[in-house]
Amino acid sequence: MKIAVDAMGGDLAPAAVVEGALRAARDYQLDVILVGRTAQIAPLLEQFGPVPSGVEVVDAPDVVEMHDEPAQAVRPKKGASLVVCADLLREGRASAMFSAGNTGAAVAVATLRLGRIPGIDRPAIASLLPNMTGLTVLLDAGATKDGEAHFLQQNAVMGSIYAHELLGIEKPRVGLMNIGEEEGKGNRLVREAYPLLQSAPIHFVGNIEGPDLFNGRVDVAVCDGFTGNIILKVGEGVAEFILNLIRAEVNAQPLLKIPAGMLKPAFGRIKRRTDYGERGGAPLLGVNGVCIIGHGRSNAVAVANAIRTAGEAVRHGIIEKIRERVA
Repeated sequence: MKIAVDAMGGDLAPAAVVEGALRAARDYQLDVILVGRTAQIAPLLEQFGPVPSGVEVVDAPDVVEMHDEPAQAVRPKKGASLVVCADLLREGRASAMFSAGNTGAAVAVATLRLGRIPGIDRPAIASLLPNMTGLTVLLDAGATKDGEAHFLQQNAVMGSIYAHELLGIEKPRVGLMNIGEEEGKGNRLVREAYPLLQSAPIHFVGNIEGPDLFNGRVDVAVCDGFTGNIILKVGEGVAEFILNLIRAEVNAQPLLKIPAGMLKPAFGRIKRRTDYGERGGAPLLGVNGVCIIGHGRSNAVAVANAIRTAGEAVRHGIIEKIRERVA
């Protein structure tokens, strides 16, 4: 198994990506193909070495920048690291790909280079959110901004398969994001999607609201990509805000430092549960290949965990499972 890694993608690339890729190769026994500008990658391999035998470098002279428009960036930059990763996967030289770069470009490249699974009209990003009992799969988290009812039905099926295969949930509970639990509530999109989810081969539990993402009521939450991306970023912001608020209150009152010190292990566990870096990346479901998309701010730990996620998706045959269920 080889994972093609976009070494130039992300705010902290290439240093954090190279370091994270080497960690993944050592800790998870995965072969890694670092794709990017060799002149920048080579000194980093020396810095973060020793280099495991399963690590290789494929030169790619161009880079898709974070501010590039996806369609305009992809076509003229055929030698970009992101594009070369997708080509390696399409040609069978890699089993999966990972990028923490431009999300829109990653979605466009994966869709154009790999193609969609027959029966899937639009790919979806499946992000994992922590809840009180485990994790909630949220999709779409930003791959497709404009929603259609049948897109949400397809997302529900793919999310259910992912939760079953990767999270080990026997019968994932699937909910439809809405502004109320009653059937018939919401805008045109969710009202049209509701009966489609009822008829889908999933365990549909009806409409859900914001708190249900975190209280453990459902295992899979379905929405359009515009809504999902807002939910994801608000969730990240709130988690960071609460931790910073606790830190500020403790620092402002010296007497609190003693009990806070006793609670430090608990705070550490909370931080790990809410840190996107611990989960690594989010799979782009619906394309003909395992494609993991990382947070733009991914550090070495997040990169290593994202590569681990890619390996797990390949081992579980997630693409084949989706293809079979949709067919």
